[in-house]
Amino acid sequence: MAWKIVIAGGGFGGFYAARSLERALPPQSTKITIVNDVNFMLYAPLLPGAAAGSLEPRHVVVPLREELRTTDLRLGRVMGATPERNALQVRSMAGRTEDLHYDQLVVALGSVSRTLPIEGLAEHALGFKSLPDAIALRNHLIQTLEAAETLEDAAERTAWLTYVFVGAGYAGLEGLAELQDFAADVIQLYPRCRTQGMRWMLVEARDRIMPEIPASLAEFAARELRGRGIEIRTGTTLERLTATEARLSGGEVVPTRTLVWTAGVKPPAVIERLGLPLEQGRIATDATMRVRDHRNVWAIGDSAAVPDPAQKGAAPCPPTAQHAIRQGRLVGRNVAAELGAGRVRPFRYKTKGVFVDMGQGEAVATTLGIRWRGRTAWWLARSYHLAMLPGNKRRLRLLIDWNIQLMFGRDASELGRLGHPERLADQTAGGEPAREDVTATAPAAPS
Repeated sequence: MAWKIVIAGGGFGGFYAARSLERALPPQSTKITIVNDVNFMLYAPLLPGAAAGSLEPRHVVVPLREELRTTDLRLGRVMGATPERNALQVRSMAGRTEDLHYDQLVVALGSVSRTLPIEGLAEHALGFKSLPDAIALRNHLIQTLEAAETLEDAAERTAWLTYVFVGAGYAGLEGLAELQDFAADVIQLYPRCRTQGMRWMLVEARDRIMPEIPASLAEFAARELRGRGIEIRTGTTLERLTATEARLSGGEVVPTRTLVWTAGVKPPAVIERLGLPLEQGRIATDATMRVRDHRNVWAIGDSAAVPDPAQKGAAPCPPTAQHAIRQGRLVGRNVAAELGAGRVRPFRYKTKGVFVDMGQGEAVATTLGIRWRGRTAWWLARSYHLAMLPGNKRRLRLLIDWNIQLMFGRDASELGRLGHPERLADQTAGGEPAREDVTATAPAAPS
């Protein structure tokens, strides 16, 4: 009888765990099933490029069915688990909830945006965690330019042309830098907006941006951003948000129609319904990534508290793609070892480098203790992501996208209604519905 191995989650950790298991175990003796709510893995480091229009959105994802040869993909949502019965509860695309039984379970459910109880945040802020978030943000940015261009009053245009990012980690800094770079290109098409100019602001609660990288590189990144006219507020928090303004700690009020929230991540709520021990909200594991007190359950990635070798196990591994990829590869081999093919080994990976892409020709990086900045760092960052993206076909598409953008610039089309057609009865001439308000699809703007 074949062993049943179930992987909950198809992000970096789950994808590489499945790949590793396919290579370590013969298909006739195992049945590997991966449960995910979409049929692709998002290559998250390329998300800012998709948001800025440098990359075609389908080229920053990896189709699971194409890249996993013998793994069965179960499209659905994990609703909970009963470890004592070796069962994972899954809600299918048809809306039915069923038990998926396993001999070995790997939990790799990733993370979601961490929000705070700030007045108006949930109603008016934009996220930047998923591919829909990125595309919606790009469309919203273009809509704000279109709206501002129609206004006669320069003071009224100010809020439409002010963009605030809260959270100066990877997502916030790279997202802001790429989008500001994109906006600087397309604003040439908007005479009134070009004359008035835009305002971009990065808000961070800690005393410096990018605590994940050395202070000297973070300072270089800050100088680069300030040189592009971007305002940086460290030691500052968001206190209140409305449709037209953001109030910061210290009393500063910023008129804005766009606030992007990138202040950290947390495990998804379903983690609490798996019946597994938790540690600071993440699933508690030992150094081999086996869940505490559960012989046949493993946890990896952002939702797992895998001891960090870089801190001698005193804290969990940081929620980065680098760690999720390595944990996925090793947990696959460890599950195979548990079934008799090898030896279970502890997770020993330590970060060897970081890359922070800040738009066309600018980046900071550190590799094996060597620090890079400017165009060299930018070239290294792109080379690294090109090498890490699974599949030669997708690498070629990525390379073509980058070169097309270098030669022809970015497209300024706003396609917010793509994939959401109106009913036939509601369509007007040209197939586009009449809009009373250009901001109808922009979450941060009032209706």
